[in-house]
This record gives sequence, C-alpha cells and structure tokens, in this order.
Amino acid sequence: MPTANVYNMAGEKIGTVELSEAIFGIEPNKAVLHAAVKNHLANRRQGTQSTLTRAEVSGGGRKPWRQKGTGRARAGSTRAPHWTHGGLAFAPKPRDYSYSLNKKVKRLALLSALSAKANETAIYVIDTLHLDEIKTKKIAALLEKLEIGGKKAIVITPERNEEIYKSARNIEGVQVTFGGILCPYDILNARALVIDKAALVKIEEVFS
Repeated sequence: MPTANVYNMAGEKIGTVELSEAIFGIEPNKAVLHAAVKNHLANRRQGTQSTLTRAEVSGGGRKPWRQKGTGRARAGSTRAPHWTHGGLAFAPKPRDYSYSLNKKVKRLALLSALSAKANETAIYVIDTLHLDEIKTKKIAALLEKLEIGGKKAIVITPERNEEIYKSARNIEGVQVTFGGILCPYDILNARALVIDKAALVKIEEVFS
C-alpha cells in the first residue's frame, strides 16, 4: 500500500499515512493521461483566430486589365490569394476546439495522475493546513522546509479556505484547489502535491 510522509505547519516530519490503493496505487495509464492532457489543452484554446478571405478584403471590385491581348495572365481581381494585399486562401475563422471525454476516462486519468505522483514520492501531507491570517510568508516558508520552494506545486484543502488561498496565490508556480475538484493536467504539471490531511480524506471519499 502506498504511503506518504506527514508534516506539521513548521515543515517537520511527524509520521506517515497510508494512501488508498484504489486511488494512489494503480498502474498509471499513459494513453488515458495523454488523452486527458490533449483534452484539457484543447478546451483551453480560445479559438478566436480570424483572417480575411478574398471575399472580405476591401477593394478588388474592378478587373485590373482586359481579358485578352495584354500578354499578361488573366486576372479578375487584385484581391486573389496570390496577389499582394490579397485575401488568404483557407483563412482560419473563429471556432470551438473543445470536446468532452467520458466520465470513466476522466476518472481513470485522475487516478493515474495521483498514482504517478505517489510513485514519485511527490505527495506531502500536512497534519493541519491552517492559518489564522493571510500570510504569504508562512506558506512560502512551509514550501521551503519541504524543499519544494520555487517548484510548481498544488496546495489541496478540503474546502475553500480564504487564508490559505490568498496566502498562496502570490507564490509563483503554486496553485490552490479543493479535494473534490482535481485536474489531471494540473497534477501532472506540478512537481509536488501539498495535501491537507482532511483533504486526503475528502479525495478518498469522492474518488474511491
């Protein structure tokens, strides 16, 4: 059964905790992880690119020269794609790149990402992740103690915690999320997961 080290808010190791085999101990499915990452990146695309076709470029309404007798190639418009200032052939237009994956694939991708982090011993469980005030310095000090300062990390709380969220959001590379809302892409992209012990219970409740 996979395990993770447990730390206090001072960054001191105080024990270990067993992780759920069904969530953190499966064989990561690379094909499903690849599909999840592709889906996430596609859904993030704005799709706002737009250029003008020959029908949309201003000008070109007059035939530049007569059809025959000039020795030049026939031309009906100065806005054809091969002309300077002409429209673009097969011009990209706004479109929606998003698509969905089925629930089983998304769930397997998430479990694979969590298991991959467990295999890398990149999961740090905090006994009680709590702050009495908004203090970025305290979260930064905790990450430094855990030797993940300056690296991409995800801080996971059981529910929205204003003090933790506002304290961590100014630290470069650090994200804050909740136990019931996890993204495979973000987990794979992070170098470490810092999980409140109560959030660990929440993850096992939601995804087991």
